[in-house]
Amino acid sequence: MAGGIKHIWQTLWKWIKRLILAFFVLSIASVILFRFVPVPVTPLMLLRCIDQKMKGQPMKLDKTWESIDNISPNLPLAVFCSEDQDFFNHHGFNWGAIKDAWKHDEHSKRIRGASTISQQTAKNVFLSTRRSWVRKGFEVYFTVLTELFWSKQRIMEVYLNVIELGNGIYGAEAASEFYYHKHAKDLTRTEAAALASILPDPLKWSPTKPGPYLTERQQWILGQMNNYGKLDFKNPPKAQ
Repeated sequence: MAGGIKHIWQTLWKWIKRLILAFFVLSIASVILFRFVPVPVTPLMLLRCIDQKMKGQPMKLDKTWESIDNISPNLPLAVFCSEDQDFFNHHGFNWGAIKDAWKHDEHSKRIRGASTISQQTAKNVFLSTRRSWVRKGFEVYFTVLTELFWSKQRIMEVYLNVIELGNGIYGAEAASEFYYHKHAKDLTRTEAAALASILPDPLKWSPTKPGPYLTERQQWILGQMNNYGKLDFKNPPKAQ
């Protein structure tokens, strides 16, 4: 009896080790692959489609991959200014922002985000949006991998192509065509700032129908863009 249980545990442990090894191999291979090829679809996109279907709505997944060279430089600058001005100075995690957010959340019901663009990219490409400590752990893991294998320019390029910017709208090109009826390469500074302003809640807000808060946020982003001037990946700016 004892020998049979021992054999079962040995077999189970062997399969667990195989699964762990397979996870590491596949996760690292996928990160390396997406360093060179476009991300075809993300878990969030699939989950949104399922949610639309369950609500009896038509399934919508509007996305068009564009090289960062075909996206107006105004948009990565706007995103940099609004989401992560330490983007070029950290290796995936802004520990100062995390510490500040932790202190804030202890005394406030409104949770303050501290995710970097690298973290958001890792989460969007490889994970679901469901909040849990397990998912957060995987987010840390994939953030480390993307920072290790991708350049900052590649992280930004992937981010701009997979971010949710409306109901069924993903990425810069799809959002530009939907909201402004133009290609992403033709976005003005004002339009780029408007798109960046809705990132915290793209299903609630619209860049073309801003309320007072969104208008104020857009103007703040424009002010930050004017301070930085431009985003040069070869000679990145320092946080101000």
